[in-house]
Amino acid sequence: MEQVTENVFTSTKIRGCNPSFVVTSDGVVVVDTPQLPSKAVLMRREAESRGPIRYIINTEHHVDHIFGNYYFKGAGSVVQHQGVYDNFMVPSPDLDPFDYASEAIPTDDPEGAFLFPERDEYYSDPNKGELVFSSDLDMRVGGHTFHLIHTPGHTPGQVAVYVPSERVVFTGDTVFSQCQTWLMTSDVNRWVGSLDVIGELDVDYVVPGHGPVTTKTYLATQRAVLLDWLSAVANVVAQGWSREETIARVNFAGRYPVYVVQGHMMHRIQTLISV
Repeated sequence: MEQVTENVFTSTKIRGCNPSFVVTSDGVVVVDTPQLPSKAVLMRREAESRGPIRYIINTEHHVDHIFGNYYFKGAGSVVQHQGVYDNFMVPSPDLDPFDYASEAIPTDDPEGAFLFPERDEYYSDPNKGELVFSSDLDMRVGGHTFHLIHTPGHTPGQVAVYVPSERVVFTGDTVFSQCQTWLMTSDVNRWVGSLDVIGELDVDYVVPGHGPVTTKTYLATQRAVLLDWLSAVANVVAQGWSREETIARVNFAGRYPVYVVQGHMMHRIQTLISV
């Protein structure tokens, strides 16, 4: 784990999201959990070495932010926005989240294969939200206040976790730092608005969903990425390009790499963004 402040730790170099935790005087608050089983077990062990885990907060419902909840059962209450709770590990026509997690094991976590559950076993108790909220939520844990701010756009239930005393905000995938942005089925206009909300926070550190820890200055870069995609696609649609032409010819693959070990997903990212 990388130490961001005296009490904030994150991991930015493993497949999946940037799972993190905050140490308080009354235990530990986890923000997102590792997708890979062995990494989830190790993170839980490290977090618990600093105190009992009180809460696990998920910033969104995408599998790389929530699958590791399974390995944190019995370690604090899971906190989720209603939008995360409603979409938690729900298969869609585009993606079966359990299959997606399973496919990563042979290549990225073979040592964790024995920890990976069967589908029925997993879904019998995936460690879904116990404390579910529908707007914003303030939590007090020891001497720390956690502001859970609804920041929709990348996903409907997206949440930013603002910890004023540490001058840190965990954004989930509202920010992709120095790596390809996955738009998927996002609402880009709401996403841009959520960047404005985060920009108003008094922080020194932005812990993104993917990529290195950054600062608020990077929010302008993330905004530009989103607006560049909107503009590019709008322009070709106005010229009468077909869906197939748009996919083939609108491409920002050269701007950033895909985050850790998933370069093979570049074509999928560009395709999904373009439609």
